[in-house]
Formats: sequence, C-alpha cells, structure tokens
Amino acid sequence: MENKPILVEKKDMIGIITLNRPEELNTFNVPFAEGLNQALRSFDQDENVRVVVIRAEGKNFSTGISLDEFKDKCHKDYRNFLKIMDEHNHTIARMKKPVIASVKGLAIANGSGLVFACDLAVAAEDAKFGTTAINVGLICLGPAAPLIRQVGRKKALEMVLTGDMISAAEAQKLGLVNKIVPPEQLEEATMKLAAKLAAKSPLALQIGKLGIYGMEDIPYHQAIDYLGELFASLCSTEDAQEGLQAFLEKRKPIWKEK
Repeated sequence: MENKPILVEKKDMIGIITLNRPEELNTFNVPFAEGLNQALRSFDQDENVRVVVIRAEGKNFSTGISLDEFKDKCHKDYRNFLKIMDEHNHTIARMKKPVIASVKGLAIANGSGLVFACDLAVAAEDAKFGTTAINVGLICLGPAAPLIRQVGRKKALEMVLTGDMISAAEAQKLGLVNKIVPPEQLEEATMKLAAKLAAKSPLALQIGKLGIYGMEDIPYHQAIDYLGELFASLCSTEDAQEGLQAFLEKRKPIWKEK
C-alpha cells in the first residue's frame, strides 16, 4: 500500500478514495484532510466519474482528528486548522456527484462526521459510530452540522453531549446509514450501490442532489417552486428525452450529459 494519507483510483465510472493512515486509525491531520478534499473535488470534475466512494484501509474507518494536533496553537491557529478539518462538510454538499461512505470498525468524532456528510452510507454490521470529543474535553461541532439535519436537535444534542457510541443498526434506524451488511460483504455491497447509481442519468443525479440539498434551507412553498424549476430544467435536456425513449424501446439509455 502506498505511503500516502489518501489514495485514489477509478473503476467503471466510480471514483474510489481510500483513507490510508491505518496505523494512526485513519485520524485527520492537515495532509490527510487536504488530500481528502482534493480527491473529492478532482473526482467531481472528472467526466469519467459518476459516483464517488470513500473507504478505509485497516480495521477502522476513521477515529477523528489526531489528538496530537491539539497542542501549542493560539485561537487563530485553531480556527484555521479546524477550517481545514471541517472542509469536507462543504465539499461533499457542493459536489455534483453522489458520495458513498463504506464504513467498517470505528467511525468516531470527525470520522463519524465524514460519514454523516456523505450522501449515502453502507456499513458493516459491527461498525460503531460516536461523536466522542466530549470525552476528552472537546466537542463535536463540525460533525453536528450534517448530524442535526438527519436526526433532529434532541438526538443530535444527546449524541454530541454524551459522546456515547451507537451501533450500525441504531445508526441505520436514525437514518445515518442506508444499509448494513456482514463485514465480509461490505466492499461488494458498497460497489453494487455505486454501480447502480453510476448507471443512472448523470444529469438527473446532479439535479436530484442539488434539489435535495437546496430545499433544506428554504420555506416549504418556496422549496416546491425551486424543485419544480430544477425538474423543468432536467426535462428539457437531451438525456431526459433519451431516458424516456430508451424505456419505451426497452433498451439501455446512452447518456451524453446534455
């Protein structure tokens, strides 16, 4: 395995990002966080990639920010540092393409936040999640941003303020994970989901993600109008007409992203 904190590869229109600090439990430091965001942005601009998967080398997905980083910094230094640690929350939400987390072992603190920030997540049955920074006198506020939008205020406060761990099964019930599978089936199940999405209209995927994220922060009736406008823009594309025609002709569509 290459000695880089983040590894990238492409397979059948799927961009694969591997968190590669297994001996450090895939903890975040500046090169790791910057490499992750660079890989995400690069795949989002790659015409040969339609879906992105984030997986991990070693036994654990990620156990958060390296505790060694919380030393000898002033307020300004911490602010600049944490901006880099939180950047994936912005990056994934702004990407055109769906991002899937493939989770094994521990996903805690900023590691859990990365899972929460991803559009979809597949987890091994024995995976565990937790916003655990409170247990060392810190607090998981970065992970709380995507978390609260998925579980609501009371549950988010419970998780962030107690630092308690939850199982993959409970994470699924809370809507933090889409699918749980036996550990030996994790890679296969993740890639199967990624392949399913990669076969869809790329433009429809982009419009769908843009609409779902965009409507979260606007009033209900305005959201309906906003989504209708996005849907209309999709309907007028060549790919939309191709999808309808292919369905009627009982053949696979040929997407042109036009």
